[in-house]
Amino acid sequence: MRFSEVDLLGVFVAPAAPILVAAALAFLILRRATDRLGVLRRVWHPALFEFAVYVILVSSLTLWLAREGG
Repeated sequence: MRFSEVDLLGVFVAPAAPILVAAALAFLILRRATDRLGVLRRVWHPALFEFAVYVILVSSLTLWLAREGG
């Protein structure tokens, strides 16, 4: 499990940055699906629910990349 800097067009960024962006894109897709299904009307605190889903996506992606050797 070794994360190193990522070279994006000559700029080195922290390894967390691409993970956060990928999780944000996945979150936007999930959010659109949950809006269509009306899930947010059934939760107690929609903003807290969305934050928790985003944290779960970030941690899952980080753990998956660590296991794969990324």
